[in-house]
Amino acid sequence: MSTRKLILTALVCGLAILIAGGVKLIQVANDEVAVEVLAFGDEATLGDMTVSVLDVDRRDDATLVTVTMTGVDLASGAADGWRLLADGRVQEPAISSAADACTAVTAGSPTRCTVAFEAVESAATVAYVRAGEQRQWAAPTP
Repeated sequence: MSTRKLILTALVCGLAILIAGGVKLIQVANDEVAVEVLAFGDEATLGDMTVSVLDVDRRDDATLVTVTMTGVDLASGAADGWRLLADGRVQEPAISSAADACTAVTAGSPTRCTVAFEAVESAATVAYVRAGEQRQWAAPTP
């Protein structure tokens, strides 16, 4: 094969890649991603766990999120997976010594407990991540 034919073939392949990339860019730009935000009290199933956020209590020293969890036995680490989005950042649970802190979950019955976060000033969105999925809850806007 001559050099001219190789150069021409390379240019045609490059042009085809450029056109395909442009088409894909237009497809991605037109995709609308819908994020479902649940209301307090709504249940969501993520993998083998069914969870719900019941209430968010913002205090001066902490933000307390009351949740229910059921699905599998967790002897410890029940608060793992919970996140709080407020004040422009995502928080992981703080260590809590409250009597109703989320420490264990029993598979047979719903466990109601409180996940403690640092105090926040703005409205909070609560998220739970498990099995590669995420669900979010937010208080209804007035």
